[in-house]
Amino acid sequence: MKYKTDTGLKIALLTLAVLVLLAIGAGWIAPHDPEKAEPQLRLMDPGGEYPFGTDHLGRCIFSRVLFGIRISFFIGMATVFFSSLIGMILGGAAGYYGGLLDEAVMRVVDAFLAFPSIFLALAVIGFLGSGLVNLMLSLILVEWTGYARLVRSEVLALSGKEFLESAKSLGGSDLYIISRHILPNILPSLLVMATLSVGYAILGVASLSFLGLGIQPPTPEWGSMMNDARPFLRSHPLMMIFPGIAITVTVLAFHLLGDEIRKRLDPRSGALKEL
Repeated sequence: MKYKTDTGLKIALLTLAVLVLLAIGAGWIAPHDPEKAEPQLRLMDPGGEYPFGTDHLGRCIFSRVLFGIRISFFIGMATVFFSSLIGMILGGAAGYYGGLLDEAVMRVVDAFLAFPSIFLALAVIGFLGSGLVNLMLSLILVEWTGYARLVRSEVLALSGKEFLESAKSLGGSDLYIISRHILPNILPSLLVMATLSVGYAILGVASLSFLGLGIQPPTPEWGSMMNDARPFLRSHPLMMIFPGIAITVTVLAFHLLGDEIRKRLDPRSGALKEL
């Protein structure tokens, strides 16, 4: 059995591969220090050694966009890793053991879901303060509930299967059953959700930084760059357009990849074909 690779998957993988290479090589590719201000060069038009021009402090926009890839990818990946780990542990325990544990976990999940995600993130940052760690913590608190609900529903769907009953009757421990029988069966759904969540996390980072509550200047981050560009939107719109394009391309690439993975892992989608 093989999956027929189509254009969508190729585009997503190629785009993400290019972004990863740019992030790794940003130190060699960027023509200038992304944090170095040169007021005498402020608001230059694109050209020459400044491909995207300069911002209001004379910093190279191209260099800042490149280094912004590193921050966005790091926070997006770290957020998805920790939120999926928390959600997998709590949701898996709730679905597997049931009873009071299931009730307690799901009531906590409902409490978090009672608030719009952006307001919950704003509340956490407002209480803890801005900064990289607090930004990641706020996003993790928003994201883990989705993983918990997904894992719980997947475990409940598997609970009545014959292979689980056979493993229990043969004396398999809970750890053995979970690691050898349950986890492999829920990993495809987790992979799809995680891929999509990276895009949402990157968008969340940019949104909070745009509001001045995320990554703080002079650290190059796409959302904070767009926030800096607001006063110059009419006179120098490229200051906002370039980081905006970076956000759009990155988020769309992750969403496209997640959608293509979902098609291939869902037998009902018709994407699974034998060549």
